[in-house]
Amino acid sequence: MKIVTLTVLSTLLALAGCATVPPPPPAGLAIDRTLSARGQSDRVKYIIVHYTVSDLPRSIKILTTQDVSAHYLVTDADQPTVYSLVDESRQSNHAGYSNWKIYNQLNAASIGIEIVNPGYKDTPQGRAWYPFKPAQIDQLVLLLKDIVKRHNIRPENILGHNEIAPQRKLDPGPLFPWKRLADEGLITWPEPSRVAARLPGYQQQLPDVFWFQRTLAQIGYAVPQTGVFDTATRNVLAVFQTKYRPTLFDGTMDAETAALLDVLTSPLPVLPAAPVAAPAGVETAPVE
Repeated sequence: MKIVTLTVLSTLLALAGCATVPPPPPAGLAIDRTLSARGQSDRVKYIIVHYTVSDLPRSIKILTTQDVSAHYLVTDADQPTVYSLVDESRQSNHAGYSNWKIYNQLNAASIGIEIVNPGYKDTPQGRAWYPFKPAQIDQLVLLLKDIVKRHNIRPENILGHNEIAPQRKLDPGPLFPWKRLADEGLITWPEPSRVAARLPGYQQQLPDVFWFQRTLAQIGYAVPQTGVFDTATRNVLAVFQTKYRPTLFDGTMDAETAALLDVLTSPLPVLPAAPVAAPAGVETAPVE
């Protein structure tokens, strides 16, 4: 993976103080940096994935000359380029009004990645979504692994824009290959055998609206907790289905969605490691 710093605004960005090295203090001020506080953490807690809804030239223009921005842009060339637009130490304006778990306004706690993709078009036959190029996803996986390693991002904190803004955003859409990210060890995925085991019970008795709302909120979604199946709840369900069941994402409360939610919110316990057997012929001392 090759990351290119876009030079269109490089001078302006440098003047704006994008360098991560602290500038020298003004004359007469001495700052001692030999101590470090224990109570601190990385600014970056989340990675948010977007599509640009534009071609490459327009995507670059929007992301470099307007208020909206992103840390990285993955192009749609046959051999995609990954552009670095905003230094990771700085906030980019990619998330907008957003919520996830205890956080809101996720710009301050996230890295935003835009992928060049038109999104969708509405046709007489229905909405048609544009697929992502495999080479784009290959580069994205490398980029995500690098960011995750450097910032220790948890698997449940790699999200789509629609997940943190389900009432107003659709990206990265149903054709984004979340399962590929799961296969790469980047995100959590519901184990199919566990989903299948829970499905018959939910087919016999579907949980009520409040159960769906409570369980979606447990994952992290901002969803009403009213027990009323309103438009806002349907939108959040549709976003969840877009990620974990992209073949059908109509926002309906159904047995398969309930089983997926159940598995994701009830992970298997971590079993203690089995004791290592001593090699043949080696005696171990008894424990007193």
